[in-house]
Amino acid sequence: MPGTSSRMLALLSLLQSRRDWPGQVLAERLAVTPRTVRRDVDRLRGLGYSITAAKGPDGGYRLAAGSELPPLLFDDEQAVAIAVALQSAPSSGVDLDEAAARALTTVKQVMPSRLRHRIEGIRFTDAGASARVDPKVLEAVSAAARDRKILRFDYGGDESRPPRRVEPHAVVARQGRWYLIGWDLEKADWRIYRLDKMVPKFPGGAVFAPRALPAGDAGTFLAARLKGSGGGDAWPCYGELLIELPAARLAPWLGDGELRQVSDGACRVRVGSWSWAGLISWALRFDAPFTVLGPDTFLESATGFAARVTAAAAGPSPHHSS
Repeated sequence: MPGTSSRMLALLSLLQSRRDWPGQVLAERLAVTPRTVRRDVDRLRGLGYSITAAKGPDGGYRLAAGSELPPLLFDDEQAVAIAVALQSAPSSGVDLDEAAARALTTVKQVMPSRLRHRIEGIRFTDAGASARVDPKVLEAVSAAARDRKILRFDYGGDESRPPRRVEPHAVVARQGRWYLIGWDLEKADWRIYRLDKMVPKFPGGAVFAPRALPAGDAGTFLAARLKGSGGGDAWPCYGELLIELPAARLAPWLGDGELRQVSDGACRVRVGSWSWAGLISWALRFDAPFTVLGPDTFLESATGFAARVTAAAAGPSPHHSS
C-alpha cells in the first residue's frame, strides 16, 4: 500500500481529472478500502479542499471550488512542468516576468530537495517576445469575449479618433503575440487586433449574440488572415523551386513549406507567400542558383522580376540623376 502522502496526492489527482468519482471506484484505483478513501478525503478537507460527498450505495465524491486557496499538491512531473512554464513566461508575450520569477522562487522553496535539484538543473535563456501585453488588458479583453459584451478600446496609440466598438469573438496567442478576433461594428466586418496596441475603455458595452466565423475555428481564421488568405489556412501564392543547396541549409527557413532532397547538393521545395514577388525573395535569400518549376503564373512573374532586377542593377536613368 502506498504511503499516506503519496496516496492523498494520487486521490487529489483523480478528483481533479473528472467531475464525479464513485467511492468504490476510487478505492479500486488506489488499491485501498472505501474506508481509507473516506479518511483521505477528510484529510484533504482539513487542508482546505472543498470535496462534496453523495450518500447512498452509489454515492461518490466531487472536488468543488473553495473559498480559500488550499496548499497546492503536485506530483513530480507537474512540478517540473510548472517550473519550466514559469521560466518561459517572457516568451508568452504577457508582461508577467517579475511575477513569474517570484512564483518560481515560491514554488522551489516548498519543494523537496530531490525535486528542487531537478528544477535547478533546468536552466535556459528566454529571449522573450518583442511585444508585451499588460496582464490587465489580457484579462479585460478575455472577459469581454467570454461574456459576449461589446468592447470599446483605443488602438495603436491614436486617441484622436473615437474608440473602436467591437464584438469580441476570441483571444488567440500566436508566436509570442496576442490577438483579438472580433466583429467591428463600424466596419461591419471581421477584424484582427493586437492586444499590445489596445487600451480598453470601461464600462463594458451591451451583450451581443455571437456570430459564426467565416472560416474554421479562431486559430485557423487568424492563421489564414496573417497569410493574406480569405479562406482556409493557406498562402495566396504557392510555388515550386529547385534550389542548389543541401537540405540542412534550407530546412531552418522552410517554415510551413515542403522539401525533398533530389541530390547531395540540391532540393525541390514548395513554399507559400503573400505574392509571387515574396516567393522570389524567399529564394534569393540563399544566394544560390535556383530554378522556378511552376506553376505557370509563377514562371511568367519570374520573367518580369528578372527584367526589373536587371534595370535596377543598371543604375538610375538620366532623368532621375541629380
